Amino acid sequence: MKVNQAEIVISAVSKQQYPNEGFPEIALAGRSNVGKSSFINRMIQRKNLARTSSKPGKTQTLNFYKINESFYFVDVPGYGYAKVSKTEREKWGRMMEEYFQERDTLKATVLLIDMRHPPTEDDIIMYDFLKHFDSPVLVIATKLDKVKKGKRDQHIKIIKEELELEEEDHLIPFSAETGEGKDQAWKHLRQYI
Repeated sequence: MKVNQAEIVISAVSKQQYPNEGFPEIALAGRSNVGKSSFINRMIQRKNLARTSSKPGKTQTLNFYKINESFYFVDVPGYGYAKVSKTEREKWGRMMEEYFQERDTLKATVLLIDMRHPPTEDDIIMYDFLKHFDSPVLVIATKLDKVKKGKRDQHIKIIKEELELEEEDHLIPFSAETGEGKDQAWKHLRQYI
């Protein structure tokens, strides 16, 4: 997909702030530091639209990125980061639950998982949470370039088994560095936008 226009529209903390044009939305979920911002930047061929940070837990709002004046990527707060207060985590949890439960324009969720490691307990909980709300899920296994070619199939198999990936959900190995997996991700996401 050719992206001609991409902008961050709003960083929202409640549904009153969500955009209301009715454009389809693709949520991006994943552990802090899994590479959500890098994924967005690579997918839209921009270096810094989504700001990357070496500090995990940076995204604390729902960030709505409007793409080609026709759909949104919605970056949700990363999970599994311990240095955030329990109160803050509960607030994020309520905000995310409200979004996933009540947002009619949410068409699918991209769940990003670090390919170098088996899914964490939080990754599995997030996948189960999304399936509970019947959200189609595309699993993106990030940091593909950091896994030796001969070990990749084994890592993919572990992710699928640990998540108990449902048949209708897909897993795409992805590298924000090289762009590998980008075309497959667009091909898959196109049906929702």
